[in-house]
Amino acid sequence: MDYTYQDIAKMIDHSLLAPTLTGEQLEQGIDIALKYDVASVCIMPYYLRRCAERLRGSTVKASTTIGFPHGGHTTAVKLAEVKQALDDGGQELDAVVNISKVLSNDWDYVRGELQLLTELVHQHGAKIKVIFENCYLNDEQKIRLCQICGQLGVDWVKTSTGFGTGGATLEDLALMRKHTPPHVQVKAAGGVRDLDKALAVRALGVTRFGCTRTVEVLEECKRRLGLLSQPGA
Repeated sequence: MDYTYQDIAKMIDHSLLAPTLTGEQLEQGIDIALKYDVASVCIMPYYLRRCAERLRGSTVKASTTIGFPHGGHTTAVKLAEVKQALDDGGQELDAVVNISKVLSNDWDYVRGELQLLTELVHQHGAKIKVIFENCYLNDEQKIRLCQICGQLGVDWVKTSTGFGTGGATLEDLALMRKHTPPHVQVKAAGGVRDLDKALAVRALGVTRFGCTRTVEVLEECKRRLGLLSQPGA
């Protein structure tokens, strides 16, 4: 095996974004993230403060979404969301581009908005992931977004929200890795539901993926590594 348990666990942003999740289910999701020591919990904004409190002292980051899931919020609203998330203890913020503006090829608007969001996030020592929602875009638009994000120094480019008509594909991930500079990481969202797919995206240079099936992925990882008999593995 060319990976360890931690290699895979620290790729996972445990996703708790379904609007139907109850408070009890959100708490259970945070319990899972802590038990399996994943990279982060990406949770609905209203629960971020509680999530950050639960994660304090662990190696699991608190994250949430900005302009989610459609990206059509005004820039002022997205900036207000960033400020609230930072106040609530958010360490990583997943922000959706204005999809309408991308499809309109209004690149000045897209760049200007992403620049303001990135600067505000970085001023507070947090990190930003920019969500493209690739299912609605052509390759030229995806490449242009990669170039803009590279120039602005965002922390990750991300394929999708998981709420569009399609999620991460290997082709899109390869395209994004190719056209994004090395200092910008790539995140897959939507479609990474088992260990084999996780390993496939890792082989492409992906460093994070959103996941709702964290338990299944990491239990299979333990099984293959022969760790199931070791408590706390």
